[in-house]
Amino acid sequence: MKLIRKEVSLEELKEIAKDTFGDLVKAVVDVEKEIMVIGGELHSDEEELLLKNGSRQENLWGINLYPDLEPAEWIEFDSVINLRPSIGNLTRGVDNPQIREKIRRIVNKLVQR
Repeated sequence: MKLIRKEVSLEELKEIAKDTFGDLVKAVVDVEKEIMVIGGELHSDEEELLLKNGSRQENLWGINLYPDLEPAEWIEFDSVINLRPSIGNLTRGVDNPQIREKIRRIVNKLVQR
């Protein structure tokens, strides 16, 4: 797992994908600190690393990145850690469009395409 505070290259994401799931990289994004963890086997492992680094759970969202897809299609909002009935997120996705857009902006800032 790797904590991304600055940029990571698309090529590095492709290597991580190849070494893990083949075509995807799991990631957890902290929408407050604008950082993310990539390369874990489970989103919960990445979430734990962020929590140990001072992140707050309510700011963490799990996604999957498909580095071989076009920028408009490469982020998948799907993770068990996103199930949060207490704040109205009733799916594995990210139901709030503003949070989805913030995640897109953060990921596109952190990944050098």
